[in-house]
Amino acid sequence: CWVSDPLGLTPARDGAIGSAHSTSEQGVGPVLQEAGKQAGSDTIYKPGAIVYALAALKNIGAAAMETVVAERTANGPFKDLSDFAGRLDTKVLNKRALEMLSAAGAFEKLEPNRALVHGNADVILTEAGKRGADKASGQFDMLGAMSSDGDMSSDGNMSSDGNMSAENKKSNVVLNLRPARMWTPMERLDMEFGAIGYFLSGHPLDEYETALASMGVKRFSDFANDVSGSGSARIAAIVVSARERRSAKGNKFAFGMFSDASGQFEAIIFGDTLSASRDLLEAGTPVMLAVAADRVDADTLKLRIESIQALDAVVGNVGSMLRVRFDPSQLSAQRLAPAIAELRSHLRPGRGEIRLVVPLPDEAREVELSLPGRYDVSPSCRGLISTVPGVLAVVEA
Repeated sequence: CWVSDPLGLTPARDGAIGSAHSTSEQGVGPVLQEAGKQAGSDTIYKPGAIVYALAALKNIGAAAMETVVAERTANGPFKDLSDFAGRLDTKVLNKRALEMLSAAGAFEKLEPNRALVHGNADVILTEAGKRGADKASGQFDMLGAMSSDGDMSSDGNMSSDGNMSAENKKSNVVLNLRPARMWTPMERLDMEFGAIGYFLSGHPLDEYETALASMGVKRFSDFANDVSGSGSARIAAIVVSARERRSAKGNKFAFGMFSDASGQFEAIIFGDTLSASRDLLEAGTPVMLAVAADRVDADTLKLRIESIQALDAVVGNVGSMLRVRFDPSQLSAQRLAPAIAELRSHLRPGRGEIRLVVPLPDEAREVELSLPGRYDVSPSCRGLISTVPGVLAVVEA
């Protein structure tokens, strides 16, 4: 099974895989329907694409993916999550494995809300286990397949001649999934990183691109290429890890690993800076670094961090405007009030403006309303707003 990135991986300066990129039009493809036969391979290259084997995900093995591929080859692509659950061999995929697959985006063609699949891995396994028991005993569970008048429903569970349909022979599983809020873009990438080991469908700093460009913030690769002797710069990054140590004299310091859109880099953090910013060194935290560098040779830079700030706090001082575009089909009287209440719960004071855009298809126009006051329009807030039911897009203007 494969995850494909049409824009390829970006190597870090030292040759390690730092990140991978895609656009919304060319995003990482959901793969359980499209998996290749070499499920046990790690990473292979094709012209213009990177193909990543799901067997290389954490808590996933080649044998598990080969079983999935064999089932799909024998009985056709998985139509939806229920179909997948009905054909899942629970002996080869456990709850943790399903969580890793969902975090990596493997189910997106079956269900675009990764959080929904991730939060219901136990439900999927339970129903798959029931179906497996039914298969073993030659029975099937008719609950959920009965209509109100006691006959089999006409949704593909029973054909007109009274025999089970082909679709029902495959699954006959009804999934009662618990609701789950969609992950924000930052949360989705953080979960993806945890499953794959690097950012595949984008980078968390993509959300900050406009603000960082207006502030003249450099990417690490550009800074590294410009330093011939000594130099300094502000660099936006995501914390990957921080390992604290003590010097021979007993002073604390740390080696910090960071990631930006150009790759990963490591820098030393001395005592005073470490003490002042230890709470910002949790993995996944967006930060603004004041970096000093000394060139050792053509391939080596010694980096030290002179200060660390929360990136949202820095970007929050840059005023901008957000347009929140709603889906008119989702704005019924019953849904509108809860959606507005949830939207308000995500608003925090700041320097930006927020406008609500509601298309009116019947009148071939749209209404734009400006919310009174000024608000935080940082990427973290923008991501939360994007999860509000009925919101189609949140665009920075």
